[in-house]
Amino acid sequence: MSKTIVITGAGGILCSSFAKHLAKAGHRIAVLDLNIDAAQAVADEITAAGGKAIAYKTNVLDKANLQQVHDQIVKDLGKCEILINGAGGNNPKCTTKNETYQPGDESAEDYLTFFNIDEAGFDFVFDLNLKGVLLPTQVFLPDMLGVAGCCVLNISSMNAYRPLTKIPAYSAAKSAVGNFTQWLAVHFAEQNIRVNAIAPGFFVTNQNRAMLFNADGTPTPRTGKILAATPMKRFGEAEELLGTLDFLLDETKAGFVTGITIPVDGGFSAYSGV
Repeated sequence: MSKTIVITGAGGILCSSFAKHLAKAGHRIAVLDLNIDAAQAVADEITAAGGKAIAYKTNVLDKANLQQVHDQIVKDLGKCEILINGAGGNNPKCTTKNETYQPGDESAEDYLTFFNIDEAGFDFVFDLNLKGVLLPTQVFLPDMLGVAGCCVLNISSMNAYRPLTKIPAYSAAKSAVGNFTQWLAVHFAEQNIRVNAIAPGFFVTNQNRAMLFNADGTPTPRTGKILAATPMKRFGEAEELLGTLDFLLDETKAGFVTGITIPVDGGFSAYSGV
């Protein structure tokens, strides 16, 4: 049965893959992203392939904007039946130079350390990843009340299990997303609205490409560490998230599944390092 599916962060590599996959299954896709050009490109590709999708410029940290987008989606595509909270990311203002404390970090002024992380940068990253789930859910979930087969899917991260070095705000926020997913699942369980999450391992995206590869295309030392800690010894492909996506969104297969986060990580979360 065709449904109206709202996807935030849908201009990115992972969520655009979700959008195109779900459109092929016959669903109506609202492609939400702050970058309207990226969102429009996704919607255009879906439309060219015979699907139904509309792009909306959306700031997931602006509830008034979200409400305006919601009202337009209802007119264009119908009420939201599935919400995928995919907007998120890190910021250089909240990324330390060193993985661990180095003498002199406490007084450094020419590079970022734990001690001089920009507070506004920390707030932005934390808000984007946690409030970026809270606010869209507040706006779109009322559409689902009293409607069968509705659900929310949050996009978490490996940081929800183990914090990565250098990115404290992102790690803390993604851990909070996992906890908030459980809270939402309990709060709306009696309404038969399921809330789950996917925790991708390491996938190459527009946001992390510069961290993973040098300008000449060679892998960075960070990539070496990641692959050494990933038993499958490679990055994931966006298409490898789609099976988990389909399972969690399908009320006939996952109707009794709520409040969980499924890692899709090539074994990263299972590996102790020895």
